[in-house]
Amino acid sequence: MRRPIILDVDTGIDDSLALLYLLASPEAEILGIASTAGNVAADRVALNNLAWLELCGVPEIEVALGAAEPLAIPLRTTEDTHGPHGVGYAELPAPTRTWSDRSAARMWVDLVRARPGEIIGLCTGPLTNLALALRLEPDLPRLLGRLVIMGGAFNHPGNTTPTSEWNVHVDPEAAKEVFDAFSAAPADRRPLVCPLDVTETIEMTPEHLGRLAALAGCVSAPVALTDPPGTRSRASSPIVRHVEDAVRFYFEFHHHYDQGYLAHMHDPFAAAVALDPGLAVLRPATVDVELTGALTRAMTVADWAGMWGREPNADIVVRAEPAVFFDRLLDRVAAFARSVAASSPMEVP
Repeated sequence: MRRPIILDVDTGIDDSLALLYLLASPEAEILGIASTAGNVAADRVALNNLAWLELCGVPEIEVALGAAEPLAIPLRTTEDTHGPHGVGYAELPAPTRTWSDRSAARMWVDLVRARPGEIIGLCTGPLTNLALALRLEPDLPRLLGRLVIMGGAFNHPGNTTPTSEWNVHVDPEAAKEVFDAFSAAPADRRPLVCPLDVTETIEMTPEHLGRLAALAGCVSAPVALTDPPGTRSRASSPIVRHVEDAVRFYFEFHHHYDQGYLAHMHDPFAAAVALDPGLAVLRPATVDVELTGALTRAMTVADWAGMWGREPNADIVVRAEPAVFFDRLLDRVAAFARSVAASSPMEVP
């Protein structure tokens, strides 16, 4: 059976790969895509989502616009990491589709009410839209089949401050509202959290892009550290070409900060776990979010030993096998790229 999914993203380079992974997965049924402000502004996120759907030639999927600002603080975006439009060097076609008339929060609520207990919610950006949906429908933790979150850092440094991960840092109040609300969820519906502890081990390299192109059966010059910055792909597959252009920007960002010529694939890993939790080793814990610490605001804190006397409200991914994940990602996206290229061939620029 196909698994119904609400995808909430701040697209974003790795969010783009998460979307492609789901589109390429026959067991996934994307019911709606919520566009959250984060990597870029919410309207830019919605346009990116619409453009990817159009590029891939998939049937209409509802794309809903989320809140323009976090719950309590000004929006901070990260074009230095993801490029001026959020998708690195990729130049996606201007979409002819438009976003939904209903808000992202309203879409969340309407969809889970219509299919109680069935839907997987996958959040790979700040949790603003989900927090607003919880205000509209406090019973959402019981109506949702499972929630998967890419966010937080526990026994690991942050990637935005020494103690905070980006998605939580953008809207910590929203993250706290979500974890507090899901304290009421049944044990089998606790949020499944993919933190930096594991997602920073999911390292894409030029070798992975080479494998993707080869599996997709397209001609593509290998992406390499020795290429001039901003080199554009001439891959014959439209999906491979746009992925290479997006991910090259991400490689250059990580290399600039001495992390290697690679890219952390946080969000597609979370998408894979949403469809198959068996890809990860999980450990239950009680999670809370620090809001007042002068040095630790937006830190996600896990009580692994039950010292707070509160029941676990999350299942945290503590281990994964990156090679297994990448095999699945590359196989699926390559097969999807082949099918898209066959159905709507595009000229190589």
